[in-house]
Amino acid sequence: MKPKKAPVETQKQKELFRVELGRIVDKQHPFVRLSQVVDWNHLEEVFGATYHPDTGRPGISTRLMVSLHYLKYAYNLSDEAVVEGWVENPYWQVLSGMKYFEHEFPIDPSSMVRWRERIGKAGAEELLRQTIESGLRIKAIKKHQLKRANVDTTVQEKAIRYPTDAGLYDRAREKLVKAAETRGIKLRQTYRRKSREMLFKQSRCRHAR
Repeated sequence: MKPKKAPVETQKQKELFRVELGRIVDKQHPFVRLSQVVDWNHLEEVFGATYHPDTGRPGISTRLMVSLHYLKYAYNLSDEAVVEGWVENPYWQVLSGMKYFEHEFPIDPSSMVRWRERIGKAGAEELLRQTIESGLRIKAIKKHQLKRANVDTTVQEKAIRYPTDAGLYDRAREKLVKAAETRGIKLRQTYRRKSREMLFKQSRCRHAR
């Protein structure tokens, strides 16, 4: 079922001794400003479409989940760490739409995994788009800074060799021998045959552990 929106406060007497977060936080803090420019209604509409309209229990607040994921990637935290930090930081709670300071975990960290699986790749791209648009609204970034796109290829396979890799040492030997031949330097021994034997022995030892 789609997440329910925060209910309108009806029991004023119940919150008589609680101070609203809006009265104790700095209005110019980046997270306070960010909470005011993000199009939360649009995100609720987009991600609400991934839920069944009637079946199941009500989902977790979209704004809370979006905020937790923003904080997770902004500070490079695990799911558990970002939930623990949320309980201690009033500005994180303001970003999540909380009216009063909460002292308990908002969700179980495992819910973040399931939510990412629910929104998929398209949802992640929508989050990125909203982040950029919000940055433009508060002038944290400028349009000319977006002309150059940095493509992250860390998810692609790379032929990385570790410093202790025997193949790396042999590659360095090949380059040194080639450089010497180019400059007309005569070497007593190039170790070409010897290096093949050593690489074979090293491979067998690594396989045998």
